[in-house]
Amino acid sequence: MKKLGICVVIYNNNFGSMLQSYATMKYLDKMGIEYDVIRYKKKYTPLFILKSIPRLLNKNIWIDKKRVIQKKVGMLLHKDIKKANNMRNKLFDEFRKKYFVNLADFTYGYKNLKEVGKKYDAYLVGSDQLWLPSGLATNFYNLNFVADEKLKVSYASSFGVKKIPFYQIKRTRDYLNRIQYISTRENSGRDIVKELTGRDVPVVVDPTLLFNKDEWLEILENKKKYQEKYIFAYFLGGNIKYRDEVRKLAKEKNLKIVTIRHMDQYVSADNEFGDYAPYDVGPEEFVNLIRNAEYICTDSFHGMLFSIINHKKFIVFNRYSDKSKTSKNSRIESLCNNLGLEDRRYKEGNIISEIDKNIDYVEVENKIESMRNKSKNYLKEALKDIM
Repeated sequence: MKKLGICVVIYNNNFGSMLQSYATMKYLDKMGIEYDVIRYKKKYTPLFILKSIPRLLNKNIWIDKKRVIQKKVGMLLHKDIKKANNMRNKLFDEFRKKYFVNLADFTYGYKNLKEVGKKYDAYLVGSDQLWLPSGLATNFYNLNFVADEKLKVSYASSFGVKKIPFYQIKRTRDYLNRIQYISTRENSGRDIVKELTGRDVPVVVDPTLLFNKDEWLEILENKKKYQEKYIFAYFLGGNIKYRDEVRKLAKEKNLKIVTIRHMDQYVSADNEFGDYAPYDVGPEEFVNLIRNAEYICTDSFHGMLFSIINHKKFIVFNRYSDKSKTSKNSRIESLCNNLGLEDRRYKEGNIISEIDKNIDYVEVENKIESMRNKSKNYLKEALKDIM
């Protein structure tokens, strides 16, 4: 039987990354496709380091590194938080061991990776912001390591930005032209592909949306963590004003606040935010905190997605300034526009009246189902030769 090699994120301890990768695998299982998850580790040779120097021009790298450093410093200063964070990381490890089963042996170095690029009958790069300009030099998620004659497919891949830096335009165009089937997760990604290659490509749903509410209940069992009614506040960014808005909402509604602290970065103010701040939360527990909440306030794309899947009342905040050239808000903007949920985005003012506005989830589900069917048909067509 023919086999697919897939490139997805499995070692980033981020709820969204883990759940969308898991959803990708689950849907390939449903299609009856045999696959391996390709696991690649770079070799830091002098030549590799030399070729990586241009990456230092990319602002996204420095912004991401700053968050990583801030978190490490925060952990060093607060040993109790570091210990609790290690417990959370252990749950991510357990999730991987339990659910990520079709893992290929690690491939070390790009020379060996190119040999892997001849091994499988076809290759698929998954969702998430795998085509960020800052990752171009790795030549992994753009499938540059795959032999020319092999079938290459992208599913819901994201650039994470609205515009490709001028000095990366040619290389981005070159790798896009090598991929026979391209689909993007955001309207802005579709526009980038059109601008650089002239190709009209579909916008498909994030892998987590390939399954509806009932199907997710079959995939991950619902377990209630708190008996009290609560607001689930899940913020990856450090905007203090957003926390204040949640406090106002909790006071007005007489609800507890459940939050998850210090995920992407250390935010000192979060040490005083929330009535409950559990660290024993892996991807499964994250989904259940959303399922059982009265309201969700988040700046997370997948926090918003699972709120929609579970028909929750929610407000989504911008994690980045819209004026920022490194903003990654396009995925939230795109989905809200496509589903008619523009009014769920936070605006300056009082979220108490905004969050209680009715969401016509019958209409939203109709739109999702239409997009879901188009997405499934895309995968069926792109992978027909290996089914």
